[in-house]
Amino acid sequence: MHLIKQFSTLFLLLLSLCFASFSIHAQELPTRSFCIFDPIGEKGPAYQGMLDYKAAALEWGALLDLNVYTNEAVALADFKAGHCDAVGLTGTRIRPFNKFTATIEAVGAIDDYDQMRKLVGMLANPKASKYMIEGDYEVAGIMPAGAVFVFVRDKAINSVEAAAGKRLATIDYDVASIKVVKHIGATMVPVSIATFAPRFNNGYVDLAYAPAIAYKPFEMYKGMGDKGGILRFNLAQMNGQLILRKDRFPAQFGQKSREYAYKNFPKALEHILEAEKNIPEKYWVDLSKEKHTKYKEMLRQVRIELKDEGIYDPRMLKILFKLRCRANPSHYECVENLEG
Repeated sequence: MHLIKQFSTLFLLLLSLCFASFSIHAQELPTRSFCIFDPIGEKGPAYQGMLDYKAAALEWGALLDLNVYTNEAVALADFKAGHCDAVGLTGTRIRPFNKFTATIEAVGAIDDYDQMRKLVGMLANPKASKYMIEGDYEVAGIMPAGAVFVFVRDKAINSVEAAAGKRLATIDYDVASIKVVKHIGATMVPVSIATFAPRFNNGYVDLAYAPAIAYKPFEMYKGMGDKGGILRFNLAQMNGQLILRKDRFPAQFGQKSREYAYKNFPKALEHILEAEKNIPEKYWVDLSKEKHTKYKEMLRQVRIELKDEGIYDPRMLKILFKLRCRANPSHYECVENLEG
């Protein structure tokens, strides 16, 4: 009994020394502010995932001070103003800092999650690090947020023709979405991530687009009611990206962060697949093969236009083109090679 007591005392002593060593190590590291956009706040998946990231970052040489923002525009403004050393934003917001990685959200450019996984793995490779840096900024991680679907208040709006003239909630800073709205002849209603769901739910707009992870927290079922639905068509692949002011972080921090993000890709994907699975089947609207092909071609034309206008990065479009054609080499776009 005495031996057990001695062992317990020794164990507690060693444990306290480990914690003391850890505390001293953390105190010696530079503290860097990391601003995270999560529309749900501290209980949201983005912020919760960053808690594990914060622990991992100690080994990369920085103690992170996490600050959560429920308004993405404010997080972006604070980062631009220098109040944040790093920030986590949605892919579309990344364009001013890295057009190459912002193009990941190019409409219709990624067919499925396997292609998305392969892409994130490629970009986490040290050989790709030169593409992750533009000026003073570095992309330090890319995480999936899910396929973007069109939510409708009436299942009768199940085609481009039916959407013509309808009010479509459109993220006002998303150039690609604005062009798609023009292509289908819908009426654009400018919204932000904070306002698109309320406008859809109260009937101010007829259509909205979002990934499945928005369904429950944004209560999209209120807007769909008994008549609405979700078109089972992958409009784009939404993602979240981490941006650093690279001179504020140790060398190799960004590379280790990208590798960490890729390693945790499966965990993020689990949440996405679960969100899609938990949407009642009654809401899903399947498109005919003809419609699916027609809309994919429409999105390809939008991508080409935005590439020619300098919005999309041709290097990223080429990578995405190759990923699609490896999966389906007989597709006509692989023969025409307009994006390769």
